[in-house]
Amino acid sequence: MATKAMFKWSKQITPSQVVQLIRAERNIDKALSIFDSATAEYANGFRHDHNTFSFMISRLVSANKFKPAEDLLDRMKEEKCDISEDIFLLICRGYGRVHRPLEAIRVFDKMKECHCKPTQKSYVTVFDILVEENQLNMAMRFYRCMRETGIPACVASLNVLIKALCKNNGTMDSALHIFREMPNRGCPPDLYTYGTLISGLCKFGKISEAKELFKEMKTKDCLPSVFTYTSLIHGLCLSASIDEALGLLEEMKSKGIEPNVFTYSSLMNGLCKVGKTSAAMELLVTMVSKGRSPNNITYSTLIDGLCKEGKLREAVEILDRMKLQGLKPDAGLYGKIITGFCHIKKFEEGASFLDEMVLEGISPNRLTWSIHVRIHNAVVQGLCTKGDLTRAFQLYLSMRTRGISITVETFDSLVQSFCKKGDLLKVTQIVDDMVIDGYVPEKGTWIVLVTAFCRDRKVKKLAESLLIEVIAERT
Repeated sequence: MATKAMFKWSKQITPSQVVQLIRAERNIDKALSIFDSATAEYANGFRHDHNTFSFMISRLVSANKFKPAEDLLDRMKEEKCDISEDIFLLICRGYGRVHRPLEAIRVFDKMKECHCKPTQKSYVTVFDILVEENQLNMAMRFYRCMRETGIPACVASLNVLIKALCKNNGTMDSALHIFREMPNRGCPPDLYTYGTLISGLCKFGKISEAKELFKEMKTKDCLPSVFTYTSLIHGLCLSASIDEALGLLEEMKSKGIEPNVFTYSSLMNGLCKVGKTSAAMELLVTMVSKGRSPNNITYSTLIDGLCKEGKLREAVEILDRMKLQGLKPDAGLYGKIITGFCHIKKFEEGASFLDEMVLEGISPNRLTWSIHVRIHNAVVQGLCTKGDLTRAFQLYLSMRTRGISITVETFDSLVQSFCKKGDLLKVTQIVDDMVIDGYVPEKGTWIVLVTAFCRDRKVKKLAESLLIEVIAERT
């Protein structure tokens, strides 16, 4: 749609000038206004061509503005401007990036409406999007359709097919079968083929087969990449073959292949699993010295290992380091540290980290609900055991306000602790809440409850006066 010009265009507007101005404008809405104003300035003058349309569509897709991008696609068709296959694939890849594979299929089908015949490139691109999004049944139907259309198999399409088959343990043999048949089809396996298979085999614990394939690729002049090394290192770490994994790290370094953050994280995970957190921490130092920034997975691995070994001080230091790097810890990470403090009976520290979670705005969601319930209840029960009832009750009220489920064990701990303290006002409130939530106190809790109320002087006097009234009525 034409809009009022943002500035005065020259009388000779060229496509390269429009592209240059759109590229210079960072704001996507203003960039679109520039695009529209180019044709609005002179109604019978400038018309967008393939280059200006494709560049504007590219900017819109990068900004996840798919509706305006497809509107321009329709406009190209109306203005009889040639629409290349690459423009359609640009939008398809955009939808794949934001996990909307069905939209990618829809745009692919739109190619035929615009008289743009899909080539092998288009089919492989959409096939790969479907596999990446785990739409495996749809991906297999699409692959069959591709073959029935007459599109021949190629290394790229077979690699995607192998990737799909490597996603399930039950289809790994089929992936290996296709791999062995590739040379017979005139499609020799490449680095990506080997890497995909080694990664799949390692994922399902088939380390021996992965190692054989790793050796084989070297004999085929197919040199392993950082991805291949990392996949095998990850598999070896999962099978507790740490020394062999560390040996591969040294091998890749000797060949000039720099380990990435995933390589280091896999090794740290393996070291932590066998109780070698000190070695994992040394590896972190090495990683940072090589200019590799740790990510959430790296920090989570280290914190988990340190907490399991009871090294809470080091775990907290790693958490602080993570926050200083600008990464935000999630409920799972806080949960590991809080659970660690609970295991060593330091419930006050655990409660402090629960407070920190609230301040950081980490609220329960569908994925972290069980973590929040577990750690909150554990800390309240622990505080009751330690006798810190003020803190326990504050946390209990916070849980109710935030809608975090309270277990019957937590209710019982609170009731028994406040009964022993003689704070029957809070006991009454807790029991009322307990009944509202559909819980019934345990037998032991009832005994403590009744005993506490019987000991209370006011209750005792009330009971005696009621008894006198009942006796008077009968006489």
